[in-house]
Amino acid sequence: MPHIDDLVLFTQVVEYGSFSQVAQVNHTTKSMVSKRVSKLESELGIQLLYRTTRKLTLTEAGEMLYYRSKDINATAKAAFDAVMGYNENLSGHIRMSVPTISGELLLAEAVSEFCQQNPGLTVEMAMDNNFVDLVADNYDLVIRTGYLEDSSLIARFIFNSHWAVCASPEYLAKNGVPQLPNDLRKHNCLGYTHESGGTFDWQFKNNSDVYTVKVNGNFSSNNAAALRKSALAGNGLAYLPMCLIYDDIQEHTLVEVLGHHTAKVVGVYAVYPYTKKPAKRIQMLIEHLRQRYFDMKERF
Repeated sequence: MPHIDDLVLFTQVVEYGSFSQVAQVNHTTKSMVSKRVSKLESELGIQLLYRTTRKLTLTEAGEMLYYRSKDINATAKAAFDAVMGYNENLSGHIRMSVPTISGELLLAEAVSEFCQQNPGLTVEMAMDNNFVDLVADNYDLVIRTGYLEDSSLIARFIFNSHWAVCASPEYLAKNGVPQLPNDLRKHNCLGYTHESGGTFDWQFKNNSDVYTVKVNGNFSSNNAAALRKSALAGNGLAYLPMCLIYDDIQEHTLVEVLGHHTAKVVGVYAVYPYTKKPAKRIQMLIEHLRQRYFDMKERF
């Protein structure tokens, strides 16, 4: 198996166009760099470079390898920087935007804790369920759910939010417990208007297949906390993030139903502008949030 250090050297040779310059950067000899690249070619069983006295030229295989691995050095450096800074004192200001649910449930506590651990740091956190333009609105960091389409931004995965169908014991005692997703058509379902597929389009699974059941109800909202309160009041069934209703289920004020059928899982990401090296305070805050979610993963 080729060594990753040899791959890094190869990408440097392509970028500098010279074994000598790469040797100088890495405080080694030209012959050693050449030997390492030749070793990489031998282990891969294919020529990567055409060598002449005047220049180095990529072969077709070398070009493919380079474009697949050219960012490996920067990626590795960013990863090392992220953990090496844990013991440093952080300072400065972070302006961030987060979804309302995430802010109310955990992020506010986690971010304020981060500020307490780093007295020279300040954070301004706006809570907004609507899409914000990270660059135009001058945010350093945004927490987003779902798929990221903008290639000019970097997204770091934080956790997966699992959703559950729930109702109060009183509602279920009066109206019956649905045994299958299609049974929901006989029930009053509370709609979430921020649902990307449709307010009353609820996702379920059959083995590995995901399908949608069209439900109906007399109340909908763009605020999941409002739907939770309506469910607690016995007004219907709601499809909500587990993190929002975890305590209610533990206290038996809400009951999860159709647990083996629910399929909605939403990825939550920390998003920031594309730079080769984001500010240390941004990296550290993201790692702090990831750790806090990991510590409480049973809630999600």
